Amino acid sequence: MDYLFIVLGLILLVLGGDWLLKSAVGMSVRLNVSKIIIGMTVVSFATSAPELIVSLKAALDGFSDIALGNVVGSNIANIGLILGVVMIISEMKVDASFFKTDWLAMIIASFLLYFLLLYDGEIARMEGAVLFLLIILFVIYLIKTQKSNESEIEIELEKAMPMYLIVWFLLIGGGALYGGSELLIKGAVNIANAFGVSDRIIAVTVVAVGTSIPEFAASLIAAIKKESSISIGNIVGSNIFNIFSVLGLTAMIQPIKLVDQKLLSSDLLWMIGFAIVLLPLVLLPKRGYLDRKAGIILVLGYGVFIYMTFS
Repeated sequence: MDYLFIVLGLILLVLGGDWLLKSAVGMSVRLNVSKIIIGMTVVSFATSAPELIVSLKAALDGFSDIALGNVVGSNIANIGLILGVVMIISEMKVDASFFKTDWLAMIIASFLLYFLLLYDGEIARMEGAVLFLLIILFVIYLIKTQKSNESEIEIELEKAMPMYLIVWFLLIGGGALYGGSELLIKGAVNIANAFGVSDRIIAVTVVAVGTSIPEFAASLIAAIKKESSISIGNIVGSNIFNIFSVLGLTAMIQPIKLVDQKLLSSDLLWMIGFAIVLLPLVLLPKRGYLDRKAGIILVLGYGVFIYMTFS
């Protein structure tokens, strides 16, 4: 039954994220917001919605390791598994913004999270507020510096979506995310207890991969359409949003405590390592490109992470 809870929970999270995205984009279009701003804000927040709901619910229920492990594991899976698989499918050309803004912001977010937990083993409400303020400043910076090239971001949605449909997608999307998080956390905790493994292990593997499915779907579709900049931008942007907005909002509502020290001594270091290794992969052997060999390296690295986590 616990496995069924996890499967049903993941399905509801995927559907809920998709419905919430449709509602948010539909409202943005009706309000005449440009597609480039929709892509940088609405789409990024929507693909991170499963992580937010799961982490928030876990923290409120007293499972801090799931709240933290979900974000850390999701960031690892985003680069090692999802980006790796997408790169194997299609070579990617990396935009200049990767070097100037995206990669640097991801590194800063990753190290900031590490040192916050290293300092006192907790993300307090004030620290959560600072994290959330940083994502607001980051989005403002992106909007101000983004060139008006809207052709790169395509939102496949009818511009004249009726308001009742927008409200409907919002309601069922929110309901599906909540219900999916309930089932996923219940199943994950029960399985962890049954197999004698920690909440952290289940969170950084099963839960993390499950909540990363929206990023995988978005990146895969972008890669198939040869929109490589959107694909890698979605992954890197999601990792930044996961730390600043997901953990920031969660800690503002319920402070997050570090329970399992291996999150700090192992998982966070893996997360930082995957973030750092992206730069040499982009620079070598051909500057500005991520090829299939680089994808294989990332996927193999993720396999090593999973093996070491369970061993």
